[in-house]
Amino acid sequence: MAGWPLGDGSRYADVVMENLIGEDVVRVPGIARESNAALHLYGKAETRPGRKMGHVNRVQALSRG
Repeated sequence: MAGWPLGDGSRYADVVMENLIGEDVVRVPGIARESNAALHLYGKAETRPGRKMGHVNRVQALSRG
């Protein structure tokens, strides 16, 4: 669009997303210590069964074979 060259579009990692539902939030301190995890909390004050409280994305390097 701007006439600039495109960057490298090849994949460099796999990402697995896990929803944090209800009491899963008690696992947050452990998840926060994982070097490959990006934690996203939604700031909801009350935990209820079935309520989505956030999610975590875990980045896994691609194996080049």
